[in-house]
Amino acid sequence: MKGRMKITKARLILEDGTIYEGCSFGAESASAGEVVFNTGMSGYPESLTDPSYYGQILVLTYPLIGNYGIPHNDFSLDAGVFESNRIQVKGLVVSENSGEYSHWQADRSLSQWLKAANIPAVSGIDTRKLTRILREKGTMLGKIVFDKDIDYYDPNRENIVKEVSPKEAALLGKGTKRVALLDCGCKNSIIRHLLARDVEVLRLPWDTDISKHDFDGLLVSNGPGNPKECRQPVESVKYTMEKNIPTFGICLGNQIIALAAGADTYKLKYGHRSQNQPVKEVNSDKCIITSQNHGFAVNDDTIPEGWAPWFRNLNDGTNEGIIHESGRFMSVQFHPEAAPGPEDAEYIFDKFIKQL
Repeated sequence: MKGRMKITKARLILEDGTIYEGCSFGAESASAGEVVFNTGMSGYPESLTDPSYYGQILVLTYPLIGNYGIPHNDFSLDAGVFESNRIQVKGLVVSENSGEYSHWQADRSLSQWLKAANIPAVSGIDTRKLTRILREKGTMLGKIVFDKDIDYYDPNRENIVKEVSPKEAALLGKGTKRVALLDCGCKNSIIRHLLARDVEVLRLPWDTDISKHDFDGLLVSNGPGNPKECRQPVESVKYTMEKNIPTFGICLGNQIIALAAGADTYKLKYGHRSQNQPVKEVNSDKCIITSQNHGFAVNDDTIPEGWAPWFRNLNDGTNEGIIHESGRFMSVQFHPEAAPGPEDAEYIFDKFIKQL
């Protein structure tokens, strides 16, 4: 029929041999990575640009994605929309993609955005069933293919932080106190929260020797991959601990601080990726709802003397943060900056700033 849109078939193949067939709505370019799922109902522009997703094929369990489109393609820090300067995922899998969109900020569809960035995407897949498989068997490698097959890719076997960290240092904002930001794949919203608290931010590449810089406190950011591949950031945190410089970690930063303190980390079966994760502050009745995106966690049994678990996940009991008895070194596994998600944990930024 004249004018009918061509539908291209695509396949998602898991490393256990399971094959899902669907329709392509992104770039017709094969891609491979670790297949993970996010149960959030919204926030796909923020999630797709989150550097913590680098190397991963993202499965969104909410049944309809794309209905509010994509904002103007301004990746600048001041725009306040995206979490980095590009789409970070290796591919996207949804149940249904909305070709039509409506939002006062939108100027393109999700499909148009993905195609322009050369990111493959598949719709027409039962993402709830796929998620059950990933929950039962654990996170698996996978690939999105078209006519030609490709090899699997495991992002956890190499240091991928270097792929999402800036190459040069930058000084942002103004203030009487300076926070060194060790950028391991930092979300833009973390920087915005620091700047909103009137501090000067020294943004540094992941492998910086921070002993050569002057600052009042260190923040170790979120980022992708295995924390044990981040050897230089671990050494940086050991330096700040030795010098008694206030240090705060978020997500991957939590794991790096734990390793520097002498604790151990391990890979979760399928991780935490959503905007509704409940966590409880240890030794108090305080419970907050948090935004999370991580596949590794700190082993509580290895936390050394002088340190203690700070928060605990109420769904599975895993560690969600650690804190030193001095109060000068602290970290959380969740994202206090949200983006997307609830703002319950924003006060933790203030707790860190007070230590400077």
